[in-house]
Amino acid sequence: MTNRVLDLSDQPVRLSVQNSLLLLRFSAGRPYREPNGEKVYRCEQLEKPGELTIPLSDIAVLVVSNPQVTLSHAVLAGLASAGGVFVACNEKHMPVSMLLPLESHSLQSERFAAQASISAPTKKRAWQEIVRAKVRAQSRLLQERNGDDCGIGGFAARVRSGDPENIEAQAARVYWRELFRNPEFRRDTDGDGLNACLNYGYAVLRAAVARAICGAGLHPSLGLHHHNRYDAFCLADDLMEPFRPIVDSEVAKLSDCGRVIDELARESKQALLQGLLGRFEADGESRTIFDWAGQIASSLVAVIEARGEKLQIPDIRQCTAHSSHSPDGNPSAPA
Repeated sequence: MTNRVLDLSDQPVRLSVQNSLLLLRFSAGRPYREPNGEKVYRCEQLEKPGELTIPLSDIAVLVVSNPQVTLSHAVLAGLASAGGVFVACNEKHMPVSMLLPLESHSLQSERFAAQASISAPTKKRAWQEIVRAKVRAQSRLLQERNGDDCGIGGFAARVRSGDPENIEAQAARVYWRELFRNPEFRRDTDGDGLNACLNYGYAVLRAAVARAICGAGLHPSLGLHHHNRYDAFCLADDLMEPFRPIVDSEVAKLSDCGRVIDELARESKQALLQGLLGRFEADGESRTIFDWAGQIASSLVAVIEARGEKLQIPDIRQCTAHSSHSPDGNPSAPA
């Protein structure tokens, strides 16, 4: 598994499956680029549409937002069987649905039962660790950007079991104001500009975390803190919280370069994907976000099965630099 994230947004593509390979047939003579900028296919002046094949087992997330992308049932079934996630986007290129593997672990039924019976105190302690890790990550990001975390670091120690004082929200009020150096900024899940970039990045991150949850034999609907009756991915929303500042950092860089506009541009999506596909360091180890998400999901399994006392969440830092945010650069775009 190479954890590729494919975003099909710019041109018509026909998707099908052949011999456990995802076959992409392009109707336009334009190259397809990976999020890391590598041009993996060039359609020369051919009379017939170009083709690209990718092993299904290499794909972690497939994002489709071009209305002229067509696919077969075999694509969805094959992707799910290989452990990949399918994300569909609306006309604004914002993710609106997600398809996850149904069977990803041999002990799935047993773990579902244990997960459903987890005690309220255990959930509250796990949520405490999640909020603490998120606030610490926010503090580090502000320190890196501004040289001052504006006191956010002190909020983490105040988080109690279940976060009854809602320290998460108190820290957020300071964090968003200072992150973009704009006291008027407000988070809006339906907003444009900065909010659209954040929403897109969070959606891809959510898919990666949901995939890790399924891989650990857990159900993404059974959350620790989030419990919206209309949310099928409550646990993914819980476990992705400490990783959100990764997306925030990339959006802040885009904002610094003046590359955030009302409509979510392909260059912005490209930069966000590049940031998420970097390597992150913690405890002397360098891993991808997929690996770290899997580690947290496994830690939760240990808590649920009473093999661990508390959720283990590493304080990760990005350790692979990339230049996609340079205003003079020429970042590659999703296909």
